[in-house]
Amino acid sequence: MTDSSTSPHRTQVGGGRRALGAFSPKLAALTDDILFADVWNRPELSPRDRSLITVAVLTAGGDTEQLAFHLDHAVKNGVTRDELIEAITHVAFYAGWPKGMAAMNVAQRVFGD
Repeated sequence: MTDSSTSPHRTQVGGGRRALGAFSPKLAALTDDILFADVWNRPELSPRDRSLITVAVLTAGGDTEQLAFHLDHAVKNGVTRDELIEAITHVAFYAGWPKGMAAMNVAQRVFGD
């Protein structure tokens, strides 16, 4: 695996089997083998762009449980904290204030401020 700071196409690896493998092996396998090994590694979008899109969609959907992982993942893929905070702020006006506030609370916990 290459460092995201030197390569815009860092190989994306899922943690489905680590997180849910014993409890839900099929969902874990689909997460790792389809979502991360295939979709996240398609060359048409960089991992950075995919991360920014994912954070925006999770914020818009109110999916805060997955948001913490993807905020950290986005930073590893080269998105800055300031860009993520700005993206959440922007999405709040389109997806709804409560979802934006909930997402920002998650970001605050993840970033430790």
